[in-house]
Amino acid sequence: MQRKQVGFIALSTSGHRPKAHYLPLDSIRGLAASCVVILHFVISETMIASFPNKAWVDVAFFHNAWMFVDLFFVLSGIVISFSYTQFDFGTFSFRDFVVRRLARIYPLHIVTLFATLGFRLLKIAVVAFGVMHLVPAETPVNNLYSFVANVFLLHALGVLDYLSWNGPSWSISAEFYTYLIFGAVLVFAQRREDIRIVYIASLLLILTSLLIMVFVMHRSAIDFHYQFGIVRCVFSFFLGVLTVRAVASISAETPGLVKTTVQIGSVAVSILLVCVVGIIPEISFVAPLVFAVLLGSLMAFPTCVLPRVLSIAPLVWLGKRSYSIYMVHALVLMPLEYAVRGVGSRRIEAFDSLFPGIAASTLLLMFVAAVLVLANLTYLYVEIPGSKFVLRFFNRAPAEALAPMPGRVLGR
Repeated sequence: MQRKQVGFIALSTSGHRPKAHYLPLDSIRGLAASCVVILHFVISETMIASFPNKAWVDVAFFHNAWMFVDLFFVLSGIVISFSYTQFDFGTFSFRDFVVRRLARIYPLHIVTLFATLGFRLLKIAVVAFGVMHLVPAETPVNNLYSFVANVFLLHALGVLDYLSWNGPSWSISAEFYTYLIFGAVLVFAQRREDIRIVYIASLLLILTSLLIMVFVMHRSAIDFHYQFGIVRCVFSFFLGVLTVRAVASISAETPGLVKTTVQIGSVAVSILLVCVVGIIPEISFVAPLVFAVLLGSLMAFPTCVLPRVLSIAPLVWLGKRSYSIYMVHALVLMPLEYAVRGVGSRRIEAFDSLFPGIAASTLLLMFVAAVLVLANLTYLYVEIPGSKFVLRFFNRAPAEALAPMPGRVLGR
């Protein structure tokens, strides 16, 4: 396999089907996943109750970082749409598409699910042996029914009325069935030999999901998950699909000032929306559109300052492991919460007396570091080999992790 760096785009050629892979988009995903990690630390009831002072980064931006899940959905729509509408529209295979999607998401999902089960069983054992006392719990939601729902990725389809097991995985459930919808749309468009059907259907699905959220589900914000979280995913995912089409229509002669203004402006608006959504929940419906503008501008204008910054090695490293970061952080947080209870408030207060907030901030730093270490291991030893195993099982050649995405998207 040969790999080369062209601008900010990682290219590899190995004979396998190309898959869109644009480094700045990966880096954005990695940063967003890290923000979600911090979110679940700062909103943890155990951490709130145990520390006399908040961590220094315990601010509105991280409390509202749940909005970055919608960024993940938009980004998935962009990457998958680019791959299958720009490269494979004429030869699209629904079966091959589903196998590749399963290979990408399922190995890590099933490993983290069983790891969560292992932790729960260990907790029961240590309580039974009197090592620790039972903490009134989340255990009622972690039952056989919810476990089976998680195994089959059904837990964002309204079959449960609670988060269970590895809580963040609800979004993987929503994405998988959104993939199936996208695949069905693509098959229909392919049979009609008209790519425009993909974009017309995308617009209809966006409008339909918005109407369902507002008038059927009566949501005042887009912050929902097990309650048919797939509707939320469809809304953002197909915005990503339309983003690819919009980028294709942008002129290569766009003035540099306009390019920079759009990129920096969309970053600023995104941060502002995340900061104030707790005060004005309704603006969360606007966030996926702003995220789409941001991500689309990175694709359309790859030579600006922002894509350069997002292409530095540490952020690229983070981006490659973003899925693992997102999926394993709850596994790190669970034992950490028990450890904090074991240490006790007296020792924590003594440490925090050195400087207000130092105890929570230090533990947060340790938490993030532990998540990154574990994510690196699962990326290397679960994600990559797991994907290859699934593809071999279904007799498909392993897809490359990196493959060409041109600096500008070509229209059809």
